[in-house]
Amino acid sequence: MEKKTLFDKIWDAHVVHRIEGGPDVLFIDMHYIHEVTSPQAFTGLRKRGIGMFRPDRTLATADHNIPTKDQHLPIRDEISRNQVNQLEKNCREFGIRHFGMQHPNNGIVHIIGPELGFTRPGMTIVCGDSHTSTHGAFGTIAFGIGTSEVEMVLATQCLLQTKPRKMRITVNGNIRKGVTAKDIILYIISKLTSGGATGFFVEYDGEAIKNLTMEGRMTLCNMSIEMGARGGLVAPDEKTVAYLETIEKSGIKSISPAERSLWKELKTDPGARFDREEVFNASEIRPMITFGTNPGMAIPVNGTIPPPPEDENSSSYFKALNYMGFTPGEKLEGHKIDYVFLGSCTNGRIEDFRAFASVIKGRKKHPEVTALIVPGSKRVEKQIIDEGLDRIFVEAGFEIRQPGCSSCLAMNEDKIPAGKYAVSTSNRNFEGRQGPGSRTILASPLTAAACAVTGKITSPEEFL
Repeated sequence: MEKKTLFDKIWDAHVVHRIEGGPDVLFIDMHYIHEVTSPQAFTGLRKRGIGMFRPDRTLATADHNIPTKDQHLPIRDEISRNQVNQLEKNCREFGIRHFGMQHPNNGIVHIIGPELGFTRPGMTIVCGDSHTSTHGAFGTIAFGIGTSEVEMVLATQCLLQTKPRKMRITVNGNIRKGVTAKDIILYIISKLTSGGATGFFVEYDGEAIKNLTMEGRMTLCNMSIEMGARGGLVAPDEKTVAYLETIEKSGIKSISPAERSLWKELKTDPGARFDREEVFNASEIRPMITFGTNPGMAIPVNGTIPPPPEDENSSSYFKALNYMGFTPGEKLEGHKIDYVFLGSCTNGRIEDFRAFASVIKGRKKHPEVTALIVPGSKRVEKQIIDEGLDRIFVEAGFEIRQPGCSSCLAMNEDKIPAGKYAVSTSNRNFEGRQGPGSRTILASPLTAAACAVTGKITSPEEFL
């Protein structure tokens, strides 16, 4: 019998038709949409005079453009307001489940999908957003698509897709104190580079991965795209089932016997072949930060900026350092910072707020630091209050905002001013990502908290 990887098992089970010498027609179990990449797709359906094939398999939320203050008021920015209103109109017309602003289930698309139980092991999941890879934490094939493909899924519930190659990344051993899933993935990307996994779908394995919580696995898979991968996934296990059972107990979504039976089979067969294998030692990973303008330009918090590469990429390397105001050989620990952002689909879950609170409890925010503290969903916002974390934040001088994508990509008012340094728990540090001229330093919630308290780049190890 053929030995299959987890990826092969899920992919092959969803192939509707194979085109000789071409892509596969892949059935899509779950389709998430938001206000930015869906309007043109609905316009396309109207122009062609067709409806949706399976509206029950699409879920919509407003997240990218919404403000994180005064959500009870009309959105001030006209473009954002029109996009959010258009999403509501489209969903009403086509019969799609929609969680708009202020709805108790509203939040960032890649946070509400899992927390509401719509993301399940063994699925194929797509969204017009590159960080759809987040859902791979549950043992799914999840990836981002373009607007024309959004229209294709709305119309047919299928996609034309070329099967990617398979990579396994194994992280052996136990992580150090103060090291999180965010540090693990930044470390991996720093070793493989921002294009090192291009053309691959990655399965994460090893003791360090198995020890991660579901929230940690989501962070890990979320940033798979940042090394060029099509997506990332982790085989479902007892932690996955326990997470979904908690959702079931809250009365949101039940688990069928057929699902439980399927989930037990969702693992790579011993001896199955991958196109590429990479192995790392967890004990070598320290709290990480970025120093350049892509997530692969990362070093330990107490490290030094490395010399430029000895190839044609050196000019882009110096361009990145010039933009950031850094130089090769410089130590960043102790460097003054201006902003801290806690949130995004990478680190906007309750576990991230608990981690941040564990550092700031009994301390005060540095007076020269502006903090943007943004829950990933209304449910996370409620958990923060129910657990009393809001009091810890307020006592330390922090204000908790309302849910949304916020300063991750600055499509609302939450922008970092030009030239200012922001330690951010989001996923990208591209030029101007958090506002024109802004300088982004990616880090974990623990590291961001340490920096918020000290006003400079600081390792969380000294606080733990």
